[in-house]
Amino acid sequence: MRVVIATLALLTVGGALDTAKADPYRWCAEYGGRSGATNCYFSTLQQCRAAVSGVGGFCRPNNFYTGDNASPRRSRRQG
Repeated sequence: MRVVIATLALLTVGGALDTAKADPYRWCAEYGGRSGATNCYFSTLQQCRAAVSGVGGFCRPNNFYTGDNASPRRSRRQG
């Protein structure tokens, strides 16, 4: 009986946890130099370019970007 109650409690807690979110950051900055640091917290290419400006490096698309679910989708016109 205890096992059944414990299992139900775990399922209840597991179901209440928040689900994973999409990665909203489209651009990553790859910094030059010895560190080879990466910063993938840029929504626009301009933000990324401003971050690497003067310190060296380049911007690349974020491989983990999944898109913004809140943005409207383009509909195809028929006619």
